Amino acid sequence: MKKILMFAVVALMIIILGACSGEGDETSSDNSSDNNAEATEGAEEGAEEASEETKTIRAGIGLNEDHPQYKGLLKFKEIVEEKTDGAILVETYASGQLGDDRTMTEALQLGSQEVTIPSTAPLANFVPEYSIFDFPFLFPDEETADAVLDGEVGQKLLDMLEDQNLVGLAYWENGFRDLTNSQHEVATAADFEGLKIRTMENDLHLDAFRALGANPTPMAFTELFTAMQQGTVDGQENPVATIYLEKFYEVQDYVSNTHHVYSPFVFLMGKEFYDSLTDEQQTIVREAAVEAGKYERKLNREANEKYVEELQNEGMTYTEITPEARQEMVDIIQPVLDDYTEKIGEDLVQEVYDAIDEASK
Repeated sequence: MKKILMFAVVALMIIILGACSGEGDETSSDNSSDNNAEATEGAEEGAEEASEETKTIRAGIGLNEDHPQYKGLLKFKEIVEEKTDGAILVETYASGQLGDDRTMTEALQLGSQEVTIPSTAPLANFVPEYSIFDFPFLFPDEETADAVLDGEVGQKLLDMLEDQNLVGLAYWENGFRDLTNSQHEVATAADFEGLKIRTMENDLHLDAFRALGANPTPMAFTELFTAMQQGTVDGQENPVATIYLEKFYEVQDYVSNTHHVYSPFVFLMGKEFYDSLTDEQQTIVREAAVEAGKYERKLNREANEKYVEELQNEGMTYTEITPEARQEMVDIIQPVLDDYTEKIGEDLVQEVYDAIDEASK
């Protein structure tokens, strides 16, 4: 009897344990489903957050923080951050902290930087057609330059940048370039003879100065002040605002209003970064580049008027170039322009000249 009772108890325990085991498996299965659902939901939320993550634009220029170009960059930052509600942040770097114009442009191509605003001269190394902007004495005044750059031919040249993995958003202003040196006053073409002049890395600039009898030396802007201080070069050519704000008057004695080249800035963005933006964000950065560019042009023109006087107050001898002397320079370099017209393409050069004529009416 006792044995029968014992077997009954054991059987009952087996049944109970089996039930508990089954209940445990079911609970485990339920927990696994819940965990999988939570994981899936978390992944979806993570993907959504990733798609909405803040983007950062690293924007670098070669000029210092006092220059109108940097102030224009701050305006671009203000507009973009406000209109995107902080979804795009703009970090600004002045004084060549990220490199010279060419280095930063190459960084945009590689996707390691997002924005820079170089002069058109170094861009001719990437898109040869940009040499048209370096034709000496091309634009008669700033208003004509605005009309041409902001018109169809200006946009046509911006569009050419996409093949170089770059996006041109707008033209800003560097301004009319003038000559400084530490040797003597330059009033005529003959006064260029033998001067060692720093230029940008641009073949047309080099050839034009050689035609005038100078000894042009391409050099990074960040190296220029020291080179003039040490006598490696006698002088350089840049707009008045740059000459004053970079304190070139400390190592240069003479400035001449040669106005030999009107130099635009091009607001560049890396194509890889631009393509990663939404349509709305692309519109915002484009409009911001244009609006900030208009602001920068205004500041730059006000600064140039002011700094001519300031340079004289700092002890520089200021020389006005007469129309006759300027025409002599034009005549001397004409063969150089003819040569580059063939290289760039006669149709494009004529298109630019026609746009200038139309804008000058």
